[in-house]
Amino acid sequence: MTEKPSVRPSGDRAVLLQLARNRDVHAVTRAARMHWGGELRDVVPGHSTVLLVWETARPDVRAVTSFLGQFAEQGNWLGNGASASAEAAAEPVIIPVRYDGPDLPNVAARLGISEGEVVRLHSTARYTVAFSGFAPGFAYLVGGDPRLNLPRLAVPRTDVPAGSVAVAAGYSGIYPRRSPGGWNLLGRTEVVLFDPEREPPALLTPGMHVQFEPRPLARS
Repeated sequence: MTEKPSVRPSGDRAVLLQLARNRDVHAVTRAARMHWGGELRDVVPGHSTVLLVWETARPDVRAVTSFLGQFAEQGNWLGNGASASAEAAAEPVIIPVRYDGPDLPNVAARLGISEGEVVRLHSTARYTVAFSGFAPGFAYLVGGDPRLNLPRLAVPRTDVPAGSVAVAAGYSGIYPRRSPGGWNLLGRTEVVLFDPEREPPALLTPGMHVQFEPRPLARS
């Protein structure tokens, strides 16, 4: 049996869906866009929530609940069905990384493994963009090796360079611009994560797959 989501009204134009798992979020996001199309003003996925915002008055909560029930019965729920199979087969976005981050030695020591093994753990995983937040273009990536589920730094840095590749609290992420931050910095990339002149501006959007590719370190 599938755990049923909760549907809560949010004002007169939106509903907030609380779901069981992040992959449910992506399935529902796709289905809602297909079902309501241009009636929706915005769809905002979170880690385990989806906010649906209509251009005008929202449907009755019972209608949204009924739609979700029908969607589940069609076998598309919780990663089942042809749509989920197609998503799983999608090619990942490759992010080249130079693994020379200032926290790499500490992470290796904490885990009792070599720095090379940390790089292997991080770069062989296939990630999914769970949701976006913190800063424009910052994608929270899930699916990494559980050994890299490390806490944030006790004292955040006041200045993290743009392109820093980091892990914290079960996520991997890339800082799209220079900013403060408390994640464990493993490396850096030159890929542009957010460009307002690009469509869409963010390179990584919810539901996309991502893989990190180690690149040779520059010789000193």
